[in-house]
Amino acid sequence: MNHAWAGRRNAVALTGAGVSVESGIPDFRSDCGLWRRFDPMEYATLECFLNDPAKAWDLYRELGTILKDRRPNPAHLALADMENRGDLNGILTQNIDGLHQAAGSRSVVELHGTHSSLHCLGCGHTEPFASTFLKPGPVPSCPACGKALKPNVVLFGEPVREAALAQTLMAGCRTMFVIGTSAEVAPACLYPDGVLRAGGSVLEFNLEPTERTRSGLGPDGVLIEGPVGRTLPLFLDHVQS
Repeated sequence: MNHAWAGRRNAVALTGAGVSVESGIPDFRSDCGLWRRFDPMEYATLECFLNDPAKAWDLYRELGTILKDRRPNPAHLALADMENRGDLNGILTQNIDGLHQAAGSRSVVELHGTHSSLHCLGCGHTEPFASTFLKPGPVPSCPACGKALKPNVVLFGEPVREAALAQTLMAGCRTMFVIGTSAEVAPACLYPDGVLRAGGSVLEFNLEPTERTRSGLGPDGVLIEGPVGRTLPLFLDHVQS
């Protein structure tokens, strides 16, 4: 198997929940996902955190429990290997689990932030998300100013803080790997759309076709269907051999 992407040095990956499902993290929107128990527009908003941090922390603790002790799967490792080979400029991820970094990827832009640290909206203090915060109890407070701490994730009502880093990474990108995400809503949809407008191509790895597939993947675009922990390493083995 050969593909026009092989040997190019201007590729970026966009990843979503489907990348981490094989690490045991359910898609939040799935039938058994987090949003079935916690309405995101009720719990995952900046307004909820500001008005009722104890309620917001019910969600944060549950999320932290889901993410605790998860390990990278073959898809994460394949992307790290691509970067090490010089075949991938970096990763834009919608995930907050830190598994790309755990796999060895260095150039990772976390569009939705990370659950691995806490920060204070009052004074800017940051600290790691300690496992002790998963236990029921008072809302963790900032040691500097006393205000409630929140995970360093982007809540509904907050801006995407790493948009500038994402644009820098995307400069000159002509091949985008869209992996484990439909990339249908902003800001995720903006990046493959920009690649296609510039005449580039999208290589999509998902369980099944998406609206992204149906709208077109560019001149050298392709959809690879199946679990990404299997299909991505197989694809890379073929094109790099």
